[in-house]
Amino acid sequence: MREAGQGSVMKPAVKPVIGHRLPVCWRELPRRMAYTDKQGMTGTRLWSIIIVVIIHAIIGYAFVTGLAYNVVKKVAQDLKTFDVKDEPPPPEEKLPPPPPPDNMPPPPVVTPPPIVNVAPTMAPVIIATPTPQPVIHIVPPAPPPPPPPPIVSRLEPRGNPGSWTSNDDYPPAAIRASESGTTGFRLDIGPDGRVTQCTVTSSSGSSTLDSTTCSLLKRRAKFTPGRDSSGAASGGVYNSRIKWVLPSN
Repeated sequence: MREAGQGSVMKPAVKPVIGHRLPVCWRELPRRMAYTDKQGMTGTRLWSIIIVVIIHAIIGYAFVTGLAYNVVKKVAQDLKTFDVKDEPPPPEEKLPPPPPPDNMPPPPVVTPPPIVNVAPTMAPVIIATPTPQPVIHIVPPAPPPPPPPPIVSRLEPRGNPGSWTSNDDYPPAAIRASESGTTGFRLDIGPDGRVTQCTVTSSSGSSTLDSTTCSLLKRRAKFTPGRDSSGAASGGVYNSRIKWVLPSN
């Protein structure tokens, strides 16, 4: 406290409560004290005012602390707690039961059969008999036939070969078709001088003329057979050609 001069009163040192906000009445205390100084209040009245202010401060402090306690209590009641349980340990693995005891009776004792000594059997001796080789008789080839006796006289046609055909023998079909040409032929002659086979060696270009040629020669051609050195008659082959020319009339 400080000493005041004449007409002033002492002002107590006010210490605010730490941790709490001062009430309005307590904060206005210095201003009111200054007001009392100006009005010239007595000491008794001043102390009455101070006591009232202190009572208000105590009530405000109790109200503030009680309200805070109720809030904390309410929050604590609303807070739901629960216990964290540890996970149970995994169950122990059960070992398989031991196998049942083997109560099977032991197998019967079998007596092995007696060993019989058997004399080895000798394999039969096989004597190979040689197979006789076949005898091949080589037959000498037959001697070639003797050559024919030389021909003393040759085969000759009887008469003029040009007389074997004439214009009257010209086939009418060939005349109507205006066919002409030269037919080559070969005659096989027997020992009797007659024609045994006629073959066209070159065609005239007309099948009618070729077939007419062989047909006429087989009927009309005659030959004198040849003779060998023994005088026997021999046949032969005669080759020639006939030229077919269309008649003028």
